[in-house]
Amino acid sequence: MAFGIKRKDVEEWKRKIDSGEIAFLTHYWLDDRFPGCKTVTKAGCKNLDQLAEWGKAYDLKKEWIHQKEGYPHFDLLGERQRFILSAEGIHEPLLDA
Repeated sequence: MAFGIKRKDVEEWKRKIDSGEIAFLTHYWLDDRFPGCKTVTKAGCKNLDQLAEWGKAYDLKKEWIHQKEGYPHFDLLGERQRFILSAEGIHEPLLDA
């Protein structure tokens, strides 16, 4: 279940994806399949080849790309989420909450 996210943040994420950027959106998220994870970051890009190539640098497999609603993205969780965001120079306050 997703929560704690603002419509303007989702719209900005979608705008960046539509313009061909790799875009990041972090929000609170709870799922019993992933105990201990309180947030998820969606790393998306409209260009699937570009997104897959970006993901390769972080050992993310192309088949892990979600292609829902025209906004392809990887779901980043846990330590991998922290590592990737740090490597991308993103300091996400939700990860410290």
